[in-house]
Amino acid sequence: MSRGLILGIESSCDETAASVVERGSRTLSSVVASQIATHARFGGVVPELASREHLRAIVPVVRAALAEAGVGFDDLDAIAVTSGPGLAGALLVGISYAKALAFARNLPVIAINHLEGHIHAVLLEERQNAPASTQQDEPALALVVSGGHTHLYLAEPAHEAWHYKLIGRTLDDAAGEAYDKVAKLLGLGYPGGPWIDAIARFGDPKAVPFAFAQIKAKAHLHGKAPRTKAAKTAPIADLDPHFLFSFSGIKTAVLRHVELQGMRAGGDERIAKILAGDRPPKTKEEALALAPQPILDMIASFQHAVVGDLMKKTFAAAESLGATRILVTGGVAANRELRERFAAEAPRRHMRVSFPTPALSTDNAAMIAAAAWPRFVSGEFAASALSAEPSLALGV
Repeated sequence: MSRGLILGIESSCDETAASVVERGSRTLSSVVASQIATHARFGGVVPELASREHLRAIVPVVRAALAEAGVGFDDLDAIAVTSGPGLAGALLVGISYAKALAFARNLPVIAINHLEGHIHAVLLEERQNAPASTQQDEPALALVVSGGHTHLYLAEPAHEAWHYKLIGRTLDDAAGEAYDKVAKLLGLGYPGGPWIDAIARFGDPKAVPFAFAQIKAKAHLHGKAPRTKAAKTAPIADLDPHFLFSFSGIKTAVLRHVELQGMRAGGDERIAKILAGDRPPKTKEEALALAPQPILDMIASFQHAVVGDLMKKTFAAAESLGATRILVTGGVAANRELRERFAAEAPRRHMRVSFPTPALSTDNAAMIAAAAWPRFVSGEFAASALSAEPSLALGV
């Protein structure tokens, strides 16, 4: 009898990952090769460098995943690979390797949407932590929030598969992208999210009144897709404006505040020390040694406002849909304040909220292999012409 072992491969951005997952519910291995050191000097991901690093890492990462799982190629039942959205060159490395390996081993290839993978990171976590007898899939509102995405989906199980309906999304920057840009403005380390989250705890979250304006429907944008990465999705007019996000405004507000307060990036000797540091501060004393209190307060206020906006629209969408279960996933789901505030608010609204572990929040291949299991059961295999789809959308 087949063990239902699927090798997952993820290479959509700047992590080369491979994982072996059994029947979509048990992770046997998960190996991730990060490129942070490569891109840190540029303050962001350089696509050409990302592709080159994937080429270097893909073979040893897959070998390590198989060794960690204690299985060989002959034990696998299928290979799952991210087909989009993401960087075209990076995606092609993973897809090309998966197709070549599948051809050599006579295995089926399963194409997975990166966003669906993030949703299944939470589902995988739940299945691994709950007895099989108590496992029961039910509809949920999923918030996928990362450096490249901020989306709300209604995820519904149906006949061994999952269906997704897009409920809301960002019109411009993703939440994680705003984190990285604000961190870069202040001279913080890369990636910026963990730095901001670590420093925010030492500031006053109400010191700077950052706010989000209500997004209104615009007649001249009727029928047009949002002006963002991976924008081939439902037009603005098809989505409720109450569930749309926009983070470019708060990024600009931080810039204006920095300018007005004379906190120009690199202009303060203590900020420069943060840039040169190898880890975020862990105590108030360390934080003050790196940045003055007004900067700590501004960082705390920025994070408080972003998390507040994510909470407001996610819970509003859940209530409007009658959903009592919320899944929060993606790189920003590792954020300490976001987890604490979502977890505290959910019981007040008679809802349940679930997160993946921090390791499964960021890009990984276990989520890709887990998302592939329903497709394997239903025989949904990719054609030999499978290629990268950088703007691949999820849901209708």
